[in-house]
Amino acid sequence: MGLLALGTPLEWSEARKAANHVRDWGIEQLLTIWRNAKGKERDALLWGDEIEYLVVAFEHDRRRVRLSLCQAEILKALAKDEALSKSGGCVFELQKSSKLGQTLPTFHPEFGRFMLEATPGKPWSINPKDLLDVEPNMKWRRRIAKDHMAENEYPITLTTFPRLGTKDDYIKPYFPPSGPMLRSQFVPDEIANPHIRFPTLAANIRSRRGRKVELNVPVFKDEKTPSPFKDPTVDYDLHRWPEDDDVRNGAAKDGHVYMDAMAFGMGSCCLQITFQAKNIIEGRKLYDQLSPLGPIMLALTAATPIYKGFLVDTDVRWNQISRAVDDRTPEELGEKPLKDDRWRIPKSRYASNSTYISQDPRLRPEYMDPDLIVDERLKQKLLDGGMDDLLATHFAHLFIRDPLVIFAEDLKELDPEGANHFENLQSTNWQHMRFKPPPPDADIGWRVEFRSMEIQITDFENAAFSIFIVLITRAILSYDLNFYIPIARTTENMETAHLRDAVTQAKFWFRKDPLPHHRSSHASRLNGNSTGLHSSSSTTSMNNASDTSTPNHTLSRAPSPHPPAPSKTNTDS
Repeated sequence: MGLLALGTPLEWSEARKAANHVRDWGIEQLLTIWRNAKGKERDALLWGDEIEYLVVAFEHDRRRVRLSLCQAEILKALAKDEALSKSGGCVFELQKSSKLGQTLPTFHPEFGRFMLEATPGKPWSINPKDLLDVEPNMKWRRRIAKDHMAENEYPITLTTFPRLGTKDDYIKPYFPPSGPMLRSQFVPDEIANPHIRFPTLAANIRSRRGRKVELNVPVFKDEKTPSPFKDPTVDYDLHRWPEDDDVRNGAAKDGHVYMDAMAFGMGSCCLQITFQAKNIIEGRKLYDQLSPLGPIMLALTAATPIYKGFLVDTDVRWNQISRAVDDRTPEELGEKPLKDDRWRIPKSRYASNSTYISQDPRLRPEYMDPDLIVDERLKQKLLDGGMDDLLATHFAHLFIRDPLVIFAEDLKELDPEGANHFENLQSTNWQHMRFKPPPPDADIGWRVEFRSMEIQITDFENAAFSIFIVLITRAILSYDLNFYIPIARTTENMETAHLRDAVTQAKFWFRKDPLPHHRSSHASRLNGNSTGLHSSSSTTSMNNASDTSTPNHTLSRAPSPHPPAPSKTNTDS
């Protein structure tokens, strides 16, 4: 959801002038938070899940389903009933929870006016009772949401609405496309949450990059698919906005489904898990060790095979969201020589991680991203403030981005004890892992957010994946597991996850033996093998990692669950 502040937003022409100011103040706030919280300790790991819903309206007599733009009305009804629940004057589900002493879940707005986010009313622990309560709680949240909707409206957990952006009437109420904020051929401005942050974010992304966002998803080629395939929904004769020239300049690619607005990415639903670590050391360790699992969990939860009514040749959402918020200029993309911008940026601000941050002796220099871009001036400010090099590098990398939504009121005076300027940059860097310092005004510890998973259709599946990640964190900490691989391999794995049916047909880079060296050696002896062939402490160059003739290699491409066909060469172990 991001930072939902109120104020007078600056258009991009003014916001860009204040970007350095916001970055500097954000660094000052970060240093204050870090100094105050670096020694913060918590007794036990707590965690929470975030479930996102699409709200759809069924019309059974016409055999059609449309997105319902009713988020504001539902949230108002929920807030009213939450207040009434204390006196018993609310819907049955809330009355029942009040009598049982249950903590009510919390509902939040999201980018789309057809979306809701729900979180448990209090954090989960890792005891078996709490883990067994996750699925019933998810079902309960869905029932509460449904009770505050019209009779024909339902909260469903799909990543994307399959017909978003088609030529037919897919939203209720109907609004025409091509509004002044999104300037999209396919979706109206009214599809976005009316909070000023969201339309400003969309408009400033478009203004900063100098054109509309471009999403081209390869179409699935069946026996009746035209060749070459040209997206029939694209209007090449539209002349309402200057950006309408994009399609005439090649924005819509042959063989692809074309989309042109932030709504096609940020209108997607996902499953996110946030952990509160015992302390900053544990949080940094979890951030690093969970990072290589992100692409694999993306493939395992793949649930996005349709865009704009077309089957596509991928089944995950990640790259589409990445492109939907990609504010990089042609110079930053490498399409033009650097002249006005400071550097070429390899990734969108919605992308896989580019840093490791744990002060772990197993973290080798060759695991780091060789293409990492860092604002050296801001990094030096963090170092001068006492922050260590790894963490300073991480935040100085995030702060290469421009703040996209700046409120005029926030520029009047710096609140050194606040976090608004820091969160302005932090919350608009959407990486698959997020390291979250404690908020200055709450008794919360250091947190890590796991962000790559797709939402599943059933509450059982969402609960299962949530609990699985929780148990993985327990294994990482209990057994001191080592999942480190080069960041470049994680980036490659993220692309592999976008292959259709990647979970059964593709291979991912993964560490061969994640156990600590002393445990690995013990296991080898138990198996009658004292050669240490799978030692995780191998010093073999990563260039030889996939060479199975090298006895001490540390990486392999994990094979798919199904053996390859006999005619295919399979030299990886």
